[in-house]
Amino acid sequence: MGIENELDPSQVELGRFYPQPPEAVWRALTDSAVVEQWLLPSIGFDGAQVGTHFLFTVPSNPPAEVACEVLAATEGEAMTWSWMDMRGPQPARWIVTWELQPQGHGTRVLLTASGFDIEDKRQRMQRNNLERGWRQVLSKLGDVLERPVA
Repeated sequence: MGIENELDPSQVELGRFYPQPPEAVWRALTDSAVVEQWLLPSIGFDGAQVGTHFLFTVPSNPPAEVACEVLAATEGEAMTWSWMDMRGPQPARWIVTWELQPQGHGTRVLLTASGFDIEDKRQRMQRNNLERGWRQVLSKLGDVLERPVA
């Protein structure tokens, strides 16, 4: 039996189940104060408002920024951002999509980061680094979801 849908090496696809309902997960994805707890501090992030431009600040030395825009959003179901790490001499633009699917009493989240040019060595390395980073982010999101809502 063969694999019907081969994975696309130009994107990162990660799924994770959280025992919280979709409403709680959606809040964690769209409330800037909560997003800061599991991803990065932001400037101008206003939830899932299509067209919103915002920056994530990366606490590194020297500090870095990721320029983003909310490209699409369906309340409680999905949200898509552009994602551009401003550190590089020729910053690449990727697309990050969050999809929420109710599953039992919890929520399955599918994160897809796409737009990597895997023929380009630098982008291939960035894709692999971001895959590791997104795995950690999904774990941190789970930790934040386990905390009582403030």
